[in-house]
Amino acid sequence: MARIRFEDGAIEVDAHVIAEGLRTTPERVAAEMRSGRITARCERGIDDDAGTYRLSFFAGNRRFRVTVTEAGEVLRRATLTTAEPPADDGARAAIDHPLRRARSGG
Repeated sequence: MARIRFEDGAIEVDAHVIAEGLRTTPERVAAEMRSGRITARCERGIDDDAGTYRLSFFAGNRRFRVTVTEAGEVLRRATLTTAEPPADDGARAAIDHPLRRARSGG
């Protein structure tokens, strides 16, 4: 299975990818996404960035961002830890594509 793939209008991200970025385990990713302790946002590139997506995952004071092509190829990835968790401005929902729940298999 591809680690990040687009299917049926949704983005599927392997829990291992998110776990690596947030420095946790795939099992915790699935549980914390269900409980809302890990949230996500998807941004679609335009103009020079057309055909790319930036996926951001938030957990407490840690943020993991990965930029991918429509084929799931990872272009960039970054993890940031801040002194305080970001303010919950209600903007952490999928914008263009719903993120399917993280899969811990494979």
